[in-house]
Amino acid sequence: MMLDLVQPWAAFFGLVILLFTVDLLFGSRGTNLRMATLWSAIWVGAGLAFGLWIWASQGSEVAAAYYAAYLLEKSLSVDNIFVFVLIFSELRIPAHQQHRILLLGVVGALLMRAVMIGFGVYLLQRFHWVIYPFAALLLVAAARLLFGESTERRLVKESCAACSTWVAKLIPVTPVGEGQRFVLRQSGKLVATPMLVALILIETTDLIFALDSIPAVLAITRDPYIVYTSNIFALLGLRALYFVLADVVQRFHYLRAGLAVILCFVACKMLLAGTIDISVTVSLGVIIAIVLAAVIASWAFPKREQEK
Repeated sequence: MMLDLVQPWAAFFGLVILLFTVDLLFGSRGTNLRMATLWSAIWVGAGLAFGLWIWASQGSEVAAAYYAAYLLEKSLSVDNIFVFVLIFSELRIPAHQQHRILLLGVVGALLMRAVMIGFGVYLLQRFHWVIYPFAALLLVAAARLLFGESTERRLVKESCAACSTWVAKLIPVTPVGEGQRFVLRQSGKLVATPMLVALILIETTDLIFALDSIPAVLAITRDPYIVYTSNIFALLGLRALYFVLADVVQRFHYLRAGLAVILCFVACKMLLAGTIDISVTVSLGVIIAIVLAAVIASWAFPKREQEK
C-alpha cells in the first residue's frame, strides 16, 4: 500500500529533477527566441506526456482532470507574463539578467504552491463551507481580468520605480544595479539593486495569482497529486514561455476575457457541486473551447494602434 502511494510521487519528482537539471545546464545559456521556443516545447511535451502516464496508470477520468488543471494553469500563466513584462520594463532589467530572476522566481513558486495547495486541500476536506470564499475569490479574479488591466499598469508603474517601491521601506534601494548582483554595499550599508526589487515583485505577483489559480484548479479536482503536478509542470515551463511570448503577449487581447469566463465557469462548478455534477471531461472541453475561441478572436480581430 505504501509503495503504491510513493511510486507516483517518485515518478513525478524524478522526471522534474531530470528535466530541471538539463534545463539549468543547457537551457540557461541564452534568452534567444530559438532556445526559448525549444525549451518551452520540451516542457509542454513533458507535461502532456506525464498526462499520458497518468492515463495509463490511473485511468482516463484522472488524466482528464490533470489535463484540465494543466491547461487552466498554463492559460492563467500568460497573464503572469503580461505583468512580468511590465515589471522588467519599468525597472529597466535587460534581457540577459531576466533569466536568473525568473529562475529564482520559479523555485520560490514551487515551494509556495506546495504549501498553498496542501492547505487548500485540507480546508476543503475539513470544512465544506470553504467552497464559498473560494468561489468568491474566483469571481473577484474574473472581474480583475475583465476590468483591471489599466489598474495593473498603473500600480506596476507606481511601484516599480526602484527607489519608491514598498521594498524600499524595508531595505535601502539603489536605482543603479551592478551586473547580476541582488545587493550592494554602499557607504558601509547593504542596499538592494533593481534585480532584487524585480525578484520580490515577481514572487509577490505569483502569490497573488496563486490565490486565483489554486482555487480554480481545486474546483476541477481535489486530488493533491493532480493539483500539484499540473501546477508544477505549468510553472516550470513559464520561464521559457516568457521569452517566447514577451514581445507578443499583448496581441492576445481577448485572452483575459476568455480566462475570466473560465474562472466564472469553475466558480459555478464549485458552487453547484453536489447539485449538478459537471464531469472533468466536460470541464476540459469547456476550457479548451474558451481558450481556442479567445486566441482565434485575438488573431481575427487585432487591436487598433490607438487602443494598445
